[in-house]
Amino acid sequence: MSQDTSTADPLVIFTPSGKRGRVPAGTPVLQAARQLGVDLDSVCGGRGICSKCQITPGYGEFAKHGVTVHEDALSEWNAVEARYDRVRGLATGRRLGCQAQILRDVVIDVPPESQVHKQVVRKAASARAITMDPATKLYFVEVTEPDMHEPSGDLERLAAALEAQWDLPGATADLSLLAKLQPALRKGGWKVSVAVFRDHTAAAPRILDIWPGLHEGGLYGLAIDLGSTTIAGHLCDLVTGEVLASAGLMNPQIRFGEDLMSRVSYVMMNPGGDAEMTRAVREAMARLAEDLAGDAGIDPGLIVEATLVCNPVMHHLFLGLDPTELGQAPFALVSSSAQALGARDVGLATINPRARLYTLPLIAGHVGADAAAVSLSEAPEASEDLVLIVDVGTNAEILLGDKTRVLACSSPTGPAFEGAQISSGQRAAPGAIEKLEIDPVTRAPRFRVIGCDLWSDEAGFAEATAQTGITGICGSGIIEAVAEMRMAGVLDASGLIGSAEQTGTARCVPDGRTHSYLIWDGSAEGGPRITVTQGDIRAIQLAKAALYAGARLLMDERGVETVDRVVLAGAFGAHISPKHAMVLGMIPDVPLDKVASAGNAAGTGARIALCNRAARAQIEGDVQAITKVETAIAPKFQEHFVAANALPHASDPFPHLSSVVTLPEVSFNTGGDGAGGGRRRRRRS
Repeated sequence: MSQDTSTADPLVIFTPSGKRGRVPAGTPVLQAARQLGVDLDSVCGGRGICSKCQITPGYGEFAKHGVTVHEDALSEWNAVEARYDRVRGLATGRRLGCQAQILRDVVIDVPPESQVHKQVVRKAASARAITMDPATKLYFVEVTEPDMHEPSGDLERLAAALEAQWDLPGATADLSLLAKLQPALRKGGWKVSVAVFRDHTAAAPRILDIWPGLHEGGLYGLAIDLGSTTIAGHLCDLVTGEVLASAGLMNPQIRFGEDLMSRVSYVMMNPGGDAEMTRAVREAMARLAEDLAGDAGIDPGLIVEATLVCNPVMHHLFLGLDPTELGQAPFALVSSSAQALGARDVGLATINPRARLYTLPLIAGHVGADAAAVSLSEAPEASEDLVLIVDVGTNAEILLGDKTRVLACSSPTGPAFEGAQISSGQRAAPGAIEKLEIDPVTRAPRFRVIGCDLWSDEAGFAEATAQTGITGICGSGIIEAVAEMRMAGVLDASGLIGSAEQTGTARCVPDGRTHSYLIWDGSAEGGPRITVTQGDIRAIQLAKAALYAGARLLMDERGVETVDRVVLAGAFGAHISPKHAMVLGMIPDVPLDKVASAGNAAGTGARIALCNRAARAQIEGDVQAITKVETAIAPKFQEHFVAANALPHASDPFPHLSSVVTLPEVSFNTGGDGAGGGRRRRRRS
């Protein structure tokens, strides 16, 4: 008789994919990953030689996942892991997935370097003309030689030269700079180049570095967008403003929780959890800085400045501040002001030891420096017409305004737009479906995957994707898939997927008490079966409803029913068509030509603040004038949220959308068994 292991078998949850399942106790992590379709590399056949399958287990209470992970969740180190660590070294907390066995419920993070299909970071730098006036500049000075008859220190004479020759009075220097001072002055024959930091405040100039003679190696800065899911960085020339390199990596905090409140809960339930997350994100950011310098072929020591934008929870965790108060009303910040810090004091140890870090101000307890950066980039306060700016990620930042008034809020959309919590979802990587169309007559899909410009029904597609395969569906793909399903009539306005008989296509397959839509079946060749399930539809509905409800709250505050134009910011804005966004009801109805993409607006705002010190003063003033709307306590949020669950909306008209798209009037809620918006069936006793 087969044993029922539905409750006895350990539950394993993989991040960042969000895939989960139960496996028999003693199952190696690598085997569990393969069974669940998790992207975990291995080339040595599980012999502990290649190290490609390194993973990081998370311990403690994970309220988001409903599990508590104990220290004995994985088997103890074995001889293979000990030998590998002795010979080649394993980072603290890492295990080899082919050796570690799952014994109890566990949350396991697959780091980027262990993923077969490396993530494509889509937060690229957008082209933008910026008036260059960075806080750190290079100055060439001639210093008076020492004289016994006029005793003074070399630093004092360097400071006097800066004042006389460059009008920089009262320059100071850290102790570590003083150790370089005398050798540089003498080697340069009393002619030196100095990097001097002077920001928009009245603080005295600060000497960050010194070189003998004329330094021609350049000065560089980092603009960093620290997101809940992705950390994106841009390495900029502080003279020209040119972006020399852009890169990104997954935020390692995702293993503690996919959304912000999950991470706050982790801190509440696990003493020392905040320090654990602070350490993880600082190490990742230091590694990103080093990688960017390597990509650009520059000495990391020439990176003398950085700017940082992020949401309030990320802000607090990065700075080493307890975010607990942000998890409950009144959502009190430790500080909302901009911060000017030593980069090394917050873990950026891979750049110049005296580099400075500037964090943009926060707007409110749930509206962060990333929203301030979007405001700096898109300038809603200068708009003649009423503009809605939406920066969608795991947490959506929303701005609404014009010359008369600007409002802001954030809305907890969750990770579904990033491809997480989706049955076949994955991060953006080669092989992931990113665009999709469904024929309205045959209901057959055609799609494109990242890394290939051909559509799936075009000649040469199979050959072009042979190496990457078709591995899953990323955020932009799932959004287009759901919208296309609605336009093709396989999904009704309530979000219910019809049966094969109701829709006329065998691609609508039974899936428990509901149905799924089959996009791709690669099982015959050992590949995945990619479907959109009723649960996927529900996840997208919840995310888009939260987004739309946030926008509606701002419109209510302004007393308007429509906006003049919409700006989509972030990776979402660059990769989703306005039509698909509007079919889902993610954004209010406007003419499609009034919907524009701003690219990575938060990253652009960080670059503006890096390259122009006056912009720092501007945004510090602007955030004081922004009206903050708190979605978590707004009485009408739930009302807007419920109505926005329909596709596109239960009551708000979409006349501009109707002029370009005719949505089929279908309803599949015949038995009340739809999880996507129909009535719930009463549970039988």
